[in-house]
Amino acid sequence: MSGIQRIALVLTIIGAINWGLIGFFQFDLVASIFGGQDAGMARIVYGLVGIAGLINLGLLFKPSPEISREPETKPTH
Repeated sequence: MSGIQRIALVLTIIGAINWGLIGFFQFDLVASIFGGQDAGMARIVYGLVGIAGLINLGLLFKPSPEISREPETKPTH
Protein backbone atom coordinates (compact mmCIF):
# COMPACT_ATOMS: atom_id res chain seq x y z
CA MET A 1 0.00 0.00 0.00
CA SER A 2 1.46 3.34 -1.04
CA GLY A 3 1.72 6.40 1.15
CA ILE A 4 -1.11 8.15 -0.70
CA GLN A 5 -3.36 5.14 -0.20
CA ARG A 6 -2.57 5.11 3.52
CA ILE A 7 -3.38 8.82 3.83
CA ALA A 8 -6.59 8.26 1.86
CA LEU A 9 -7.51 5.37 4.15
CA VAL A 10 -6.97 7.52 7.26
CA LEU A 11 -9.11 10.31 5.80
CA THR A 12 -11.82 7.82 4.88
CA ILE A 13 -11.81 6.48 8.44
CA ILE A 14 -12.08 10.04 9.79
CA GLY A 15 -15.05 10.60 7.48
CA ALA A 16 -16.68 7.36 8.59
CA ILE A 17 -16.27 8.29 12.25
CA ASN A 18 -17.74 11.72 11.56
CA TRP A 19 -20.73 10.20 9.75
CA GLY A 20 -21.21 7.76 12.62
CA LEU A 21 -21.29 10.66 15.07
CA ILE A 22 -23.80 12.48 12.88
CA GLY A 23 -26.00 9.41 12.54
CA PHE A 24 -25.98 8.35 16.19
CA PHE A 25 -25.64 11.64 18.05
CA GLN A 26 -26.44 14.41 15.51
CA PHE A 27 -22.96 15.79 16.18
CA ASP A 28 -20.70 16.91 13.32
CA LEU A 29 -17.18 16.78 14.75
CA VAL A 30 -15.54 18.38 11.70
CA ALA A 31 -17.97 21.29 11.73
CA SER A 32 -17.56 21.82 15.46
CA ILE A 33 -13.75 21.82 15.20
CA PHE A 34 -13.56 24.19 12.23
CA GLY A 35 -16.46 26.55 12.99
CA GLY A 36 -19.45 25.16 11.13
CA GLN A 37 -20.18 23.34 7.91
CA ASP A 38 -19.78 26.50 5.84
CA ALA A 39 -16.32 27.33 7.23
CA GLY A 40 -13.54 27.13 4.67
CA MET A 41 -11.44 24.57 6.57
CA ALA A 42 -14.45 22.32 7.17
CA ARG A 43 -15.25 22.37 3.45
CA ILE A 44 -11.62 21.49 2.67
CA VAL A 45 -11.75 18.55 5.08
CA TYR A 46 -15.04 17.37 3.58
CA GLY A 47 -13.54 17.64 0.10
CA LEU A 48 -10.38 15.73 1.09
CA VAL A 49 -12.49 12.97 2.64
CA GLY A 50 -14.49 12.74 -0.59
CA ILE A 51 -11.34 12.51 -2.72
CA ALA A 52 -9.94 9.91 -0.31
CA GLY A 53 -13.08 7.84 -0.78
CA LEU A 54 -12.57 7.92 -4.55
CA ILE A 55 -8.93 6.85 -4.16
CA ASN A 56 -10.01 3.98 -1.90
CA LEU A 57 -12.58 2.96 -4.48
CA GLY A 58 -9.61 1.79 -6.54
CA LEU A 59 -8.61 -0.55 -3.72
CA LEU A 60 -11.99 -2.24 -3.99
CA PHE A 61 -11.23 -3.39 -7.53
CA LYS A 62 -7.52 -4.09 -7.04
CA PRO A 63 -6.87 -7.82 -7.39
CA SER A 64 -5.89 -9.51 -4.17
CA PRO A 65 -2.51 -11.29 -4.28
CA GLU A 66 -4.09 -14.37 -2.69
CA ILE A 67 -6.71 -14.62 -5.44
CA SER A 68 -4.61 -13.68 -8.47
CA ARG A 69 -1.67 -15.93 -7.64
CA GLU A 70 -1.26 -18.99 -9.82
CA PRO A 71 -1.33 -22.32 -7.97
CA GLU A 72 2.08 -23.78 -7.40
CA THR A 73 2.84 -26.91 -9.33
CA LYS A 74 5.11 -29.49 -7.82
CA PRO A 75 7.67 -31.04 -10.13
CA THR A 76 7.01 -34.65 -10.99
CA HIS A 77 9.81 -37.19 -10.69
